[in-house]
This record gives sequence, C-alpha cells and structure tokens, in this order.
Amino acid sequence: MGKDIAHLMREWEYDPDNTVRFIEGDDGRQILQVRLPLGIEQYEMDGRPDGTVPFGRETFLEEVEAKIEKFTEEHGEDDGFTIDHEDFVMMQNEGMLFYYRYLLLFQIGDYERTCRDTGHNLRICHLVEKYCTDKEDRVSLLQYKPYIIRINALSRSMLLLGKNEKRRALDIIKNAIEEIESGPMISSIVYKFERDRSVEQLRGTLKQLDESGGEEADRLEAQLEEAVANEDYERAARLRDKILSLKNERH
Repeated sequence: MGKDIAHLMREWEYDPDNTVRFIEGDDGRQILQVRLPLGIEQYEMDGRPDGTVPFGRETFLEEVEAKIEKFTEEHGEDDGFTIDHEDFVMMQNEGMLFYYRYLLLFQIGDYERTCRDTGHNLRICHLVEKYCTDKEDRVSLLQYKPYIIRINALSRSMLLLGKNEKRRALDIIKNAIEEIESGPMISSIVYKFERDRSVEQLRGTLKQLDESGGEEADRLEAQLEEAVANEDYERAARLRDKILSLKNERH
C-alpha cells in the first residue's frame, strides 16, 4: 500500500464548518477523525488517544501510579518517592494527547468523556505536585491546571444540567472557583492568564445559570397568578412549591 494519503484527503475535502467525523474501526470500535487543511488526525475514543499501551498499561500515568504503589509497599510509605525528568516528560506528552482529545470532545458535547480525560490530566497534576522536585518541570505543567479544572467543572455541570440537577451543577462551579483561587501561586505569566481567565469564565457561567433561574421563576410566577385567578388552587400550590424550590437553589 502506498504512503501517499492524497486520495483520503480528496474523499474528505476540507470544510472549516465540518471538520469532525466518526468512523468505525476494523474491529467495530468508534474512532474520531479531524480534517485539517493539510491532513487528517485520528483519535481513539477510549484509552490513550494514540491507541498505544505503554508498558502494557492503558496509559503511562497508570505505570507511574504502579511505581508509587510498589515503592510504598517496599518502604511502608511514599515519602522519598520522586518523579524523574524522563517519567515527567512521558506524562506531560501523554497529557498533551489527552488535551487535544478532550478539547474536541468538549466542543462536540461529549461531556462524559471530557470529564474522563480532564480527570486523567488532573491526576497527572496531582502526582507532579506531590512527587516532582524539579521546579522547571513543575511550572511547565502546573501553570495549565486552572484551565483543566475549568473544563472539568464545566463538563460535570453540563452533565448535571442535563439531568435537571441545577443546584449540584452550581455547587461544582463554585467549588472549582474556590479550588483555583485557593491553589498555590505559580510564578508564570501563563499561569496568571489561565487562572484569571478560568475564574472569570466560571463566574460568568454562574451568572448565566442564576439568570436562567430568574427567568424560570418569573414564568412560574405568571402561571401562579393565572392559576389563582382561575381558582385552580391545587395547581397554584404545586407552582408555589416549584418557585420555593428554585429560590432555595439560588441561595
């Protein structure tokens, strides 16, 4: 088989408004493809985005976690374990693959997988914070943590909103803001930008949710007035309960 992929690109011409598609792999698995101006990217939907299994594990992160577990068993504690630069680079590179995928997943509304992939990268952040002693390595990764927290929180809240669990969704956004604001400061322009932008956007999301709640309350108030005017007191009682529930969610 020739290595020229021009025929594949001709079959799927570049359209900036239609760059993502799903195909079925040889074994029936779902695969995500992205059409770029000069080529095609392909992502596995589960496991590592590139489909590799480092050291026979689903991710390299799991390999590092296994090393920590083994060290703890041998020493009775994890104190003294460190992540060397080689393992750090391997985790950082894996985190970039997951970032590329969860950015696409978030854009197409696959919030469950976005939660999974951002969760993976937050686990990497946790290990780097706890076990990586090289300052340059720590900064190069952790400066992006506010962004990861934001996308993770937005995805989790979107899943809850889909289940009409607005109050829990609001709590997740509030907790994410608190986590970002209370996190350790990092001497990096990128960190300051990601921190400020993430907090601002999360607060904007809170405001939008509160305003949507206000619109819902106004609609129910109008229905309540109509029910009372029609002497439909049973319906009026139900509407009062809904209005009270909405107000409790906002406070």
